[in-house]
Amino acid sequence: MMAIRELKVCLLGDTGVGKSSIVCRFVQDHFDHNISPTIGASFMTKTVPCGNELHKFLIWDTAGQERFHSLAPMYYRGSAAAVIVYDITKQDSFHTLKKWVKELKEHGPENIVMAIAGNKCDLSDIREVPIKDAKEYAESIGAIVVETSAKNAVNIEELFQGISRQIPPLDPHENGNNGAIKLGKQTSQTGRRCC
Repeated sequence: MMAIRELKVCLLGDTGVGKSSIVCRFVQDHFDHNISPTIGASFMTKTVPCGNELHKFLIWDTAGQERFHSLAPMYYRGSAAAVIVYDITKQDSFHTLKKWVKELKEHGPENIVMAIAGNKCDLSDIREVPIKDAKEYAESIGAIVVETSAKNAVNIEELFQGISRQIPPLDPHENGNNGAIKLGKQTSQTGRRCC
């Protein structure tokens, strides 16, 4: 049987960049043109295979409005990964993304996997953020970077697969607490060792 690992993932970024749309597209393969802004945060899950494991993503989609900013640490604390989303047609949203990265580096979990999603790549004719800038920035902080379109289902699966690949596989010989149940060596009633 495959081990199921629960991986907490939070989405951060300005209001209106498409965080909720990315989550809806990933979990439900659905896009809503009239989605309302998230209040506080919303939560969804999806389980995907990764190598010999199943990754159950516990996805926290946080509100982008400034008044909810103070709640964010509650969601990124204990996260295996953070997806920081910007809108490729809004330079301001890319500046906000850099503030989130700084905050995660200062206050987030030590080994958090960071993924940068440049959303709305279906609107590349009105692009304000060159992909080159996003790639250079992502490289400088060791993050995954991908341009997505929740509307057209472009690179949404790839974004989460990229996160899965960055999560170190479980080592069956080490006991630790990284989201999966691991059994140490125990002696069963028949005297055989099981692990």
